[in-house]
Amino acid sequence: MEIRGLEKLSFRERQAVILKESGLPVDKIAKRLNLSPSSVSTLLARAKSKGYQIVCIIPEEQLNLGGEPWDEESEEEG
Repeated sequence: MEIRGLEKLSFRERQAVILKESGLPVDKIAKRLNLSPSSVSTLLARAKSKGYQIVCIIPEEQLNLGGEPWDEESEEEG
């Protein structure tokens, strides 16, 4: 997973976003950062408004497609 646009976020927003995107719910993020759940929600809303993006890169072997790598030219010939 890659988070693009982190440079636009404050340190606390980055912490909240990384924990959220790691799968933690707001209440656990709040406890971990020693904040109230409403403060975490505010941080996440601010971060979202600044436009960060999550990019998921899946290794080819995890796609279970098997076989030879796809070749567009040989597909057209066959």
